[in-house]
Amino acid sequence: MERRIDLYYMPFSPPCRAVIMAAKLLEVDINLKFTDLFKGEQKTPEFLKMNALHTIPVLDDDGFVLYESRSILRYLANKYGKDDLLYPKDPQGRALVDQALDFDMNTFYQPFFDYWIYCMIGPAPHDEERFQKVSKSFPILDDMLKKSDFVTGKNISLADISLLAGVSSVNAVGFDIAKYPNIVRWFAHCKQAVPDYQELNEKGVQDFKKLWDRFKEKQRTKVKTNS
Repeated sequence: MERRIDLYYMPFSPPCRAVIMAAKLLEVDINLKFTDLFKGEQKTPEFLKMNALHTIPVLDDDGFVLYESRSILRYLANKYGKDDLLYPKDPQGRALVDQALDFDMNTFYQPFFDYWIYCMIGPAPHDEERFQKVSKSFPILDDMLKKSDFVTGKNISLADISLLAGVSSVNAVGFDIAKYPNIVRWFAHCKQAVPDYQELNEKGVQDFKKLWDRFKEKQRTKVKTNS
């Protein structure tokens, strides 16, 4: 019986796109199950049995259920990787990838997520303090990339894939990376290293931008109306 690997996702989500790109690089066939957050499909009893946090992505590997994108990335690499280029087996190499994944989650992505939520459903379409917290991560990432093509060395890793999904989205909605030459160079290398990059990531980035623009315009209209 053929093994079935389902991924519950939405294309606009950077963490979901990171998993999809990693699966492509690992040559893992996954069955994409569109989960419409705006219709509340993540709050159904069936979904909550898989993930009480009602977040995406969620992976169901023939009955083994896992959420949190960076955990999914590690699991796929550990279980299906034909080599250890994406996630090294030696302790020091793996530690560097884990460190970069933690940087991605805590220093880069979380501040952006906080700003994103504020802009989408908060009282105003912009908050300068939250914006500046996002901007602070770019010089750090640029410095991390000054000695190598990718975040942890000469090969693309899980950390690069996770960061790529986020940086491409952040760049598309106004956090300009052009003044960070190492990030620009890294971005180009990543796009070349990921097969079918346009299909797997860039389309979702454009979905994210459309969503961002639509919600921010609603917020601007609400602010004007309440003025």
